Amino acid sequence: MVILCILDLMCNTGIKKATKADYNTLLAIWESAVLATHDFLSEEDFLYYKSRLPIYFDHVKLFIYTETDNTIKGFLGVSEDKIEMLFIDNQYRGSGIGKALLGFAIDNLQIKKVDVNEQNKQALAFYKNSGFSEIDRSQYDSEGKHYPILYMKL
Repeated sequence: MVILCILDLMCNTGIKKATKADYNTLLAIWESAVLATHDFLSEEDFLYYKSRLPIYFDHVKLFIYTETDNTIKGFLGVSEDKIEMLFIDNQYRGSGIGKALLGFAIDNLQIKKVDVNEQNKQALAFYKNSGFSEIDRSQYDSEGKHYPILYMKL
């Protein structure tokens, strides 16, 4: 397990690999985060993506962020050199968990790319502030739905 210490606080947080037993918690975190940040999604598409999430989980390397009480507060999914998903439980947004997961991805997994919904202004600003730049754009997401995607690279 890789241990991260943030702001010289007690080193009781950790990022570790997720297991299938974590999937229900990750689904709840995804739902919390998406409801807070993806107001552009139709309800039909929200339910579609939610139903597909366990399949997506099986196609990425998943990492979870926990604290001393072992509560999962966020997660990261990567494939090769790209972030495929990074979601933080809405009640913990703004507390540095996203930065910790992104730093882990860059420093430990050599991640250099991320795809971002163009309409998700918060995520777009997060990645731009972290050094990512737009290199391409698609009018549709990977499911062929009309949600423009920005391809970004560190």
